[in-house]
Amino acid sequence: MNAGTISSIYSLAIRDLPPQYVKPRVHIDTENDTANNIAPENIPSGKDKVEKSNTGIEPYSGLSEEEQREIEELKRRDLEVKAHEQAHIAAGGPYVRGGAHYEYQRGPDGKLYAVGGEVSIDVSPIPDNPEATIRKMQVVRRAALAPAQPSAQDYHIAAMASMEMQKARAELARMKATQAYGQASVMGTNQIRSSVTSRLFVIA
Repeated sequence: MNAGTISSIYSLAIRDLPPQYVKPRVHIDTENDTANNIAPENIPSGKDKVEKSNTGIEPYSGLSEEEQREIEELKRRDLEVKAHEQAHIAAGGPYVRGGAHYEYQRGPDGKLYAVGGEVSIDVSPIPDNPEATIRKMQVVRRAALAPAQPSAQDYHIAAMASMEMQKARAELARMKATQAYGQASVMGTNQIRSSVTSRLFVIA
């Protein structure tokens, strides 16, 4: 399989995060977080909730109200991004290549929050097997559109899968037509041979 046959399904765009919260990000492969010199305990799980204050914002010691709002926004974003990528993985089945890859941003509390991500999926057709290609592209398309809010890249991958399905259906139709023509030719030849044999029998 050539490298060009692998396309990426990306998460929601970073533009959804308020501009004041967009800061330098860190790219992390979820399969090898520690290789990036980032302690696992600094990667939020989304479970470390504390009691909210009267303002509806979780209290963080020593942080301003604006920084607290930033943390809340980053937490929301982290959950959205991870849910988005996991939806791709769950629907993509055997055609997903590796786990999710995330881009993290460090919040005012020192923790890292996912603000972007991607999942790679195989969109190559299966050689000489249009029926298998159609089944595969149906899975790829479902995987691309699995998140609640597919991104522009998700729709692009879904369109690619639809295009491959159209090609495969056309190829399947040609194969069936060729097969039908071959069978008709054989039947016609057999009928001619039968007629000649009958005549020879009568003449004899």
